[in-house]
Amino acid sequence: MRSSAGDETPSGAGSDHGRRGDGAGSDHGPRSDTDGSDHGPRSDTDGSDHGPRAVLRVLRHPAAAPLALLAAGAAGAAYLYGTNPHEPGQWLPRCPFRLATGLLCPACGGTRMVYDLMHGDITAAWADNRLLLLVAPFALALLGKWAFEGLRGHRWRFRLSGRAQVLVLTTAVAWTVVRNTV
Repeated sequence: MRSSAGDETPSGAGSDHGRRGDGAGSDHGPRSDTDGSDHGPRSDTDGSDHGPRAVLRVLRHPAAAPLALLAAGAAGAAYLYGTNPHEPGQWLPRCPFRLATGLLCPACGGTRMVYDLMHGDITAAWADNRLLLLVAPFALALLGKWAFEGLRGHRWRFRLSGRAQVLVLTTAVAWTVVRNTV
């Protein structure tokens, strides 16, 4: 039998005592929400792996977010592989910072950089965005660590100290100024 929270409890134990599956009366006698076999309810409230509760359990798993991000990245990379961002008229997202200011943001050129890397052109990737090319391996390592810990059932969260946050922000601002003045 399962408790109302969905945890395994031995039969007759837990906080279910005196409650019927529909929330009224006791657990004695035939239940009105069964299929006639008296084996329990037919809905997802019996703890089976069907229905909205099962979906929520899967979405709450520590690996759900990093695996979803990896899947979205793989889908985006598959699309990008056949779409040359160096050619005009491609259906690719625009940088909102550049649209608003006309200036390159710290990540501008990232799409072209990934395209060039997937096609083996490291020189062109370097020209697209040097800083992003240098930081990308660290970002991928952090994503890998997040996915690995999630698959092990652990929640993992990357944290930066206050000094490290200031360093990242200062580097991004300096890179923005340099790439827009040189």
